[in-house]
Amino acid sequence: MIFKGHDHAWHEWREAMTSSRMHHGWILTGREGIGKGHFARAAAAELVAEPGVPQPPADRHPDIIVLDHLPANDTEEAKRAEGKPWQAKRNITIDQIRRMQLRLNTRPTLGSRRVVIVDPADDMEKNAVNALLKSLEEPPRGTYFILIAHRPGRLLPTIRSRCRILRFAPLPDAEVDQILQAASPPPDAATRAAAVTAAEGSPGIALGFLGENLGPLHTVMRRILAEGDPSLALRGALAEEVGARPGRERMHAVIELARAMVSGSLRDAGREGQLRLIEAHAALTRLAAQAPTYNFDPGLLVLEIGGLLASAAVPREAVS
Repeated sequence: MIFKGHDHAWHEWREAMTSSRMHHGWILTGREGIGKGHFARAAAAELVAEPGVPQPPADRHPDIIVLDHLPANDTEEAKRAEGKPWQAKRNITIDQIRRMQLRLNTRPTLGSRRVVIVDPADDMEKNAVNALLKSLEEPPRGTYFILIAHRPGRLLPTIRSRCRILRFAPLPDAEVDQILQAASPPPDAATRAAAVTAAEGSPGIALGFLGENLGPLHTVMRRILAEGDPSLALRGALAEEVGARPGRERMHAVIELARAMVSGSLRDAGREGQLRLIEAHAALTRLAAQAPTYNFDPGLLVLEIGGLLASAAVPREAVS
């Protein structure tokens, strides 16, 4: 699926393609799941295309080299080959960079240009980063690099200085909703609304949240933010909707939904309310960062989330 939108990014890319000096290195930055990877592959296909030469799809094009996360081991590789869910390595390795560099010693196959995509570049091993830097400093003729970075600050300044930055803004909610409506099977309106809210402009994240049935959670969280929860009854309802043994992905979706709802409430709040919302948002952001690595009790974590929502809705002294 090619995500819609990003007209500004396409304008910059195509304007550069038609110029006399196309920059050899690009960094695509923006939220994870916003469509940078889809953009990179489509942009690479445009760049390597030659008039009158039939072009295979980007995922099978001999002149588009994609470096991404490989399977963690032979067992996971077998799962991938069978089309089953598989676990990836944590990093893009130096061996992948070296194999890519060996390919750069040959000429492009179908034309005069070749594109190397690193997705995401901020997940490279340290040695891999240093090896890639050598290719960026002296790229072979006709070779272009597209580095996808969710957190560009993790890249070496020497890499950033050799690349042109292309920034990707969050998509409007209406565009994310259109993408969700095209999913198969199409989700109901409540599920879509909750996923759109939680994703905050990232269609990839929204699509990932579709299977988490966030609609009922959205309803309960909206009530907590509007009414508070002095009796703890709504926090109990929230825990029931989350479930007794939620997986990590579900808890991630729950936290992101709560964080997005708090953020969205800032626009209509008065000064005192904004201060409470900002404090709750900061706490939820910390939870989102800690949850993947800390062994939280799910029940207590849900109560904490509900408590933060309630604290943003009513004066702190009225919250249990």
